[in-house]
Amino acid sequence: MTLTIKLFAALRDLAGTDTVTVVLPDGATVGALRLELGNRLPLARSLLARSAVAVNHDTTDDEHVLAPADECAVIPPVSGG
Repeated sequence: MTLTIKLFAALRDLAGTDTVTVVLPDGATVGALRLELGNRLPLARSLLARSAVAVNHDTTDDEHVLAPADECAVIPPVSGG
């Protein structure tokens, strides 16, 4: 399945774009998505591990199984002051 992933903040900066397209096998999980993004963006691996993943506007865990029509976004942690 082919998914378009939305990236925000520091992840967007590291990727140089606000979206990336990934190809994953049917039945792939959010955890597999994190691994694929880490392979494509090695400098972002530690940030990806701490980032929230939203599927269809709801944050989810790494065991969540993805579907081809899912809308996915990776949201890094935010700090402020």
